[in-house]
Amino acid sequence: MFDARKIKDECVSWIRAFFEENGKDCNAVIGISGGKDSSVAAALCVAALGKERVIGVLMPQGDQHDIDKAFLLVNHLGIKHYVVNIKDAVEGVISNLPLEVALTAQAKMNLPPRIRMSTLYAVSQSCNGRVCNTCNLSEDWVGYSTRYGDSVGDFSPMSYLTVTEVKAIGRELGLPDELVNKVPIDGLCGKTDEENLGFSYDTLDKYIRTGIIDDAKTKEKIDAMHNRNLFKLQLMPVYKPQNL
Repeated sequence: MFDARKIKDECVSWIRAFFEENGKDCNAVIGISGGKDSSVAAALCVAALGKERVIGVLMPQGDQHDIDKAFLLVNHLGIKHYVVNIKDAVEGVISNLPLEVALTAQAKMNLPPRIRMSTLYAVSQSCNGRVCNTCNLSEDWVGYSTRYGDSVGDFSPMSYLTVTEVKAIGRELGLPDELVNKVPIDGLCGKTDEENLGFSYDTLDKYIRTGIIDDAKTKEKIDAMHNRNLFKLQLMPVYKPQNL
């Protein structure tokens, strides 16, 4: 029942309205990985603002085996883009930690996306920009994002769209199939998303939209991940003094 053209048009109008209210002459600044999410988000921004007002930032960490897909996207859209290699920044933080701080594997994996977001904001604030968040509903549902990394931004066009719906919009936007259907790989540990999750996005998306799922153990796992990671979608808890 998903009408990709209708939702695409509505999203494009929403982006225009956001910029009309939050920066009439500002640019959309977006991290480009070459995956479907950054590809679709960038294409939506181009449709809303024109290619002259969209800036892509490619942020490899040393060598990136699939960076050709990122270049394919920026060239397909015809947008201005910058390449900022974050390898030295990541290694600089790690090498300067005091010896008594034993960096955990999770902290080490989450450091690059947090540095990438700092890089995006440095570019954005220097180029009259607003940072585009590229998260989708499926990943957010199970907490598949890095807090204060790829989970943030100034505006988010796809946070209420599942992976299946994002791909449908990508096809509606005329993006190359190799970008829309690129197998999503976790940029943190190198495994595919579905290998990490233990279930497919098709299964997850169907469950999100219909509540239907065939395997009870998979349902239990999705529910547990969703509940455990809800804090990522909420504002930071703030103490409010009484009587003030």
